[in-house]
Formats: sequence, C-alpha cells, structure tokens
Amino acid sequence: MKPARTKTPRKPPVKKGSQTSLKDPVGVYCRVRPLSLPEQECCIEVISNTTVQLHPPEGYRLNRNGDYKETQYSFKQVFGTHTTQKELFDVVANPLVDDLIHGKNGLLFTYGVTGSGKTHTMTGSPGEGGLLPRCLDMLFNSIGSFQAKRYVFKSNDRNSMDIQCEVDALLERQKREATPNPKTPSSKRQVDPEFADMINVQEFCKAEEVDEDSVYGVFVSYIEIYNNYIYDLLEEVPFDPIKPKWNSCSVPMRNTDFVPPQSKLLREDKNHNMYVAGCTEVEVKSTEEAFEVFWRGQKKRRIANTHLNRESSRSHSVFNIKLVQAPLDADGDNVLQEKEQITISQLSLVDLAGSERTNRTKAEGNRLREAGNINQSLMTLRTCMEVLRENQTYGTNKMVPYRDSKLTHLFKNYFDGEGKVRLIVCVNPKAEDYEESLQVMRFAEVTQEVEVARPTDKAISGLTPGRRYRNQARGGPVGDELLVSEVVLQSFPPLPSCEILDINDEQTLPRLIEALEKRHHLRQMMIDEFHKQSITFKALLQEFDNAVLNKENYIQGKLSEKQKVISGQKSEIERLEKKNKTLEYKVEILEKTTTIYEEDKRNLQQELETQNQKLQQQFSDKRRLEARLQGMVTETTMKWEKECERRVAAKQLEMQNKLWVKDEKLKQLKAIVIEPKTERPERPSRERDREKATRRSVSPSPVPGDVYKTRGGGQSVQFTEIETLKQESPTGRKRRSSTIAPAQPDGTESEWTDVETRCSVAVEMRAGSQLGPGYQHHAQPKRKKP
Repeated sequence: MKPARTKTPRKPPVKKGSQTSLKDPVGVYCRVRPLSLPEQECCIEVISNTTVQLHPPEGYRLNRNGDYKETQYSFKQVFGTHTTQKELFDVVANPLVDDLIHGKNGLLFTYGVTGSGKTHTMTGSPGEGGLLPRCLDMLFNSIGSFQAKRYVFKSNDRNSMDIQCEVDALLERQKREATPNPKTPSSKRQVDPEFADMINVQEFCKAEEVDEDSVYGVFVSYIEIYNNYIYDLLEEVPFDPIKPKWNSCSVPMRNTDFVPPQSKLLREDKNHNMYVAGCTEVEVKSTEEAFEVFWRGQKKRRIANTHLNRESSRSHSVFNIKLVQAPLDADGDNVLQEKEQITISQLSLVDLAGSERTNRTKAEGNRLREAGNINQSLMTLRTCMEVLRENQTYGTNKMVPYRDSKLTHLFKNYFDGEGKVRLIVCVNPKAEDYEESLQVMRFAEVTQEVEVARPTDKAISGLTPGRRYRNQARGGPVGDELLVSEVVLQSFPPLPSCEILDINDEQTLPRLIEALEKRHHLRQMMIDEFHKQSITFKALLQEFDNAVLNKENYIQGKLSEKQKVISGQKSEIERLEKKNKTLEYKVEILEKTTTIYEEDKRNLQQELETQNQKLQQQFSDKRRLEARLQGMVTETTMKWEKECERRVAAKQLEMQNKLWVKDEKLKQLKAIVIEPKTERPERPSRERDREKATRRSVSPSPVPGDVYKTRGGGQSVQFTEIETLKQESPTGRKRRSSTIAPAQPDGTESEWTDVETRCSVAVEMRAGSQLGPGYQHHAQPKRKKP
C-alpha cells in the first residue's frame, strides 16, 4: 500500500534466489463503518474497491503549521459502508477456513481505533453474524459427517494431541456424562436465544475436496491479553465452600459469581511453536456448541465505558479453532492409532483492542493504565512489522522484538512462515478520528509490505483412497417372498405316493388322478369363495375409502383453517421473538451500563466519604485551632489587663505623689507668703549651711517640680522632683531616699537664704546621687536676691 504523495525512492531490494517465490505478502483489507449520525463530518472517502482517500477536516489546517494535502492509500480490497458480513467473509475468511480443513494454519486480525467496528466485524450483532460464527458454520458444514466420536482425540499439555481407542473413549464419555456438570456442553442442548440470531447463517457454505478417508476433531480455546498478561476466559474456578473466595466488598463469593482467572504463561513446544500453557481446550461438535463456548468466555472479557465507546474492549481477545485430522485404517473402520499421522491445524481470530489517546478519552486510574498497555502492545506490533519489512527489503538481519509484548510473542510463528496472515483495518470516517486514522493507515502501509513464507502441504499416510465406502454394504437384505399360491397349497391334503415300481401297477395313477381332481375341485371352490370375499371386501373397502375421503376432506378443510391460523401465529411469534431478542440485547447492554455506572457510583461514594472525612478532620483541626487561639487571646487579654492595671496604679501613685507635692508646695508657699515678717535673723556661717545641707541630703523629702514665684523682685525657683534614690545600706538592703522639699523658715534665717540653700542641696544631690528609673526632678536655681 503506497500513498499518493511522493516518497523518497528506496534502495532496490536484495534478491534471495528462489525463496522469494515461496512468500506471500500479508493480506491487508480495509472496512469503512457508516457514520453514527448523518450530519457528522466525514474525512474518509472510498475511491474504488482498492483505494481510499483521507482529507483533513474543517479547521485542521488552522490549528497546525503547514499545508496538509489529501492522501490516498491502497489495499488488497476496500469494503464500503454498505458491505454485508457475507461479502466480507467470502473474500477474507473463506480461504482461511479452507486452508484450515486442508491442514494449514491461519491468523486473522481486526485492527483500528476505538469505536471503528472491530468487534462487530469479528462477532457480529443479532440477526447478522460476524466472521467468527460464519467460520464455525463453514467448518462444521464441511466435516460434520466425518467427525470422530467425542474423546477419541485427547489434548495434552504439550500443544499436541493423543489418540485413544474406542474403548478408552467410551469409558471417558461415560465418566464425563456421569458428572452432574459436564465440562463440555451437550450437543442436544437447545440454542441459547441470547445468540441464536448471530449463528443463524442463511447462506450454506462448504469447503471443497474434503478428505473423506480421515476423521476430524474440533477444539476451541479463548484467551485475552490484558495489561500484557494472558488470561484463560474458559477456565472454571471450582467453588470451595470451606475456603470461599472473597470479592472487593469483603463478601464471600457464590458459585455463580465471577472469579477472575489466573494469568497464564507462554511456552514453546518441540516444533518451536508458541502456545499458552494450561489453556482450556473444549471439544465441540457443532456450530451452536462452539459459539456457546465462545459466548461463555465473551461474558468474562474485560470491557469498560469510555468517552468514545460505551462498551470499549480493554484487552486483546484470541479465539483459537484447532482442527485435528487423523486417517482411517486400511479397512476404513477405525482411526489409525499412530500419533505421527495426526495433522493439527489452527485458525486464530484476534480482536485487537482499539488504540486511543488519553486526552480524548479522559481516562484516569485503571482506564489510563489499560490504555497505556494497549497502546504499548500495538506499538510493539508495529515495530515488529517495521523490522520485518526492513530485513526483507534491505537484506539486514536485525532481531525482531517479539518478546517485548505477549501479543507479538504468541504469534511469532505465523510471521516466521507457519500460515497465512490477514489483517482487516477498520476505520471510522468521522472527523474526530482523523489523526488516529492516519496512524492506522501508516501501520497498514508497513504491514502490507511484509512477506510471510508460504506454508508447505503436509503429506498424510499413503493409504488407498476411498477406504471409508469400499467395505460398506450396498443396500439392505432381501427377504423370502411368499406367494399366494404357496399359501393355498399348504392348506390342501398331501398327495399320495406316485412312485411306480411295477409296470403292471394300475392303482397308483388312478389314485393320483383322483387326488388331483379333488385338489382341483377344492381349488375351484376356494377360488370362487376368494372371488366372492374379494368382491365383498372391495365393496367394504370402497365404502371405507369414501368415508375416509369425506373425513379427509373435512379434516383438510379444518387443517387449512388451522394452518392459516398457525402460520399467522408463527409469523407473530417470529416477530415477537425478534423483538424480544432485540429487547434482551438492549437490556443486556443496559445492565452492563448499569453495572458500570453502579461501579462508578460506588467509587464516587467512596471518594465522597473520603472527602467528608477530610472535611471533618479539617473542621476538628479548625475547632482546636480556634480553641487554642481563644485561649491565647484570653491569656493575652488577661496579661494586658494586668499590665493596664499596673500602669494605672503606677499612674495613680504618680498623680497622688504629684498632688501631694503640689499640696506641700502650696503649704510652703502659703507659709512663706502669709507668715508675718519678723526680724531678720543673722546669716549663719557657710560651714553651718553645709552641715545642714549634708544632714538634709540623707533623707530628702519629695519636692515639687513646678516653678514657684516669690512676691518680691519677680525671682523664681524651680524644684525638680528627685525620684527614689537607690542607695545600698550597710546591712545590704535597698532603701528609698526622700525627695527634697522646701523647709519651713525659722526665725533665724531669711526666706531667700533657705530657698538658695535648698536649691544648692538639690543640685548637689542630683549630681552625686543615683536616681531611680521612674522620676526625675530638675532644680534650676536663680540668682540670689541682692
């Protein structure tokens, strides 16, 4: 497949002699599904039966730099939106089933983005079966009359088959049928109405040139590859009542509950073919039985509801149809008991999970992990195709990374030449899938250029053909015909002896003649009686025929009426059954959707409970913080209240001291102003004044800090309050000194002398004493009065 746009010319491929003629390219087909809504924008157009054209949707060029041109891609065949499942099967899957019957392997992929119609192509829908049921129908139509009895072929754990004799097979059938729940469903069971419309294929399809001298056995298995782990979808976990399994809700599971299977390992058999170890293989005898096994595993397959698809496959599913063929012996009666003569062929139908971008699906949690594993496995598949193409084109010998993914590791034998490989690319033409469709087309381009070695025909034992029908009897045994004459002769008397021993014997012949005459007469009488009875019987028979004819006519009339009613009722029943099937299908989809929604609801409820718990925790933390802050505020308030009380008390004390000082000042001034003038006393000597000042400085009294004016001469004296003087007493205790206050004038000193003396004392004390932190008093003595 090559796009229409120009490409860089490649190097010429390296020829490998005659081996190139024994290789076939991988057959890549394209199927375009119809749009869900007619008004949706379409980005894929079918040009011919082998070419499609992609054109960018509206607004795509505006969001990106550069000019995007329309691109064409070629396929082996393109199936448009109106293609039926029958047309697709005849072209793609019919040759693979024919090869399967003739001992060759086959692999069929469905590849595409999410919602492109892969599962519909593979499985089908009610009323229109897909490739899988049509493959089964063609297989059993071809080998139905040549199947071996159940358990003649027995699967082992080494990817091969063993042959049992008729006695061992009979014993095993009796053993399996004696169990209450047989592992394989009975072929006589009625078809499940859930999938009856899917396997009801109207077109009869049969392979040509089936080997009639062989017996066949069909075994099916169903696995899924989920998160790069392989799980057996047909594995039945036995229910143990003593040690029940537990589900996610901590509730013991019942026998009907779903228990997820254990992952399986990939191994390599003696022929270097990969197989799933321990995988369940079920022997089936009809299309209904095989599809019932498939449907049982399909219910266990992992699907999920995403933004792009309501039932999106979250895993790669692989349904294997294994056909075992063994020749009959030389007599054409029994199976040849030689294991080397067994031919095993396999057809693998793979429904790949859709590639998707997380920014479109908005996947989170498990869905995001599933999408990552799906994209990783598909990327590994693409890488393997690219390496195979490079090795075949340029003659290199790079190692193909099959082991990077379980998907590619399982099918590495097909790409190494174990069978035909077919790929159906399913695309959705809506504009939203344009970028994903481009990636799908590029993968298809790489895959179509890969060549796979053509499988060789396996020769069966060189016995003479036609053994099955050679010794069979032609027709059934022929019985003795009894004539009416013989019956009549048996009722006659026996004849006398007719032996003549003497020539003169005259009695034997007359006796014989007489006996014959009597027998003739008796015969005539019997014939007459027979004719009479026959005439009577004919008349009775005619009457009976007339009566029966009348009754038949009456019954036919009634039957025709009843037949009309029955036909009408049948048509109504068929219509109701189809309607019922459709409704059941819708109900199943709704139940699955409901289950998905319930699971989402439980997850959201758990998340809501978690958020509520977090909110409760935050609320409790907030309350504790508020209580803590309230305590801190209370403590701070009490602290500041105490501090305010202390400051108020200190202020009150200070004001009281000031008031007391002012009162003292007023008293002194009053005493100075009001006291009558007496005689002027003698001025004491300087030594006496110093002694008095020294004596007064020991315990000075508080002095006001205001300015007092004298009446004479306008002179003023300012006294500064001296705060507590801290002096250390001889006993080690602190003692508060008094403040200086103006002394009362005595009769021996003048007013101005006392004031001057006291001011000088205050200045000396201020200079030489250590003042306290609370109070300061300033004394600025004025000039002496002249």
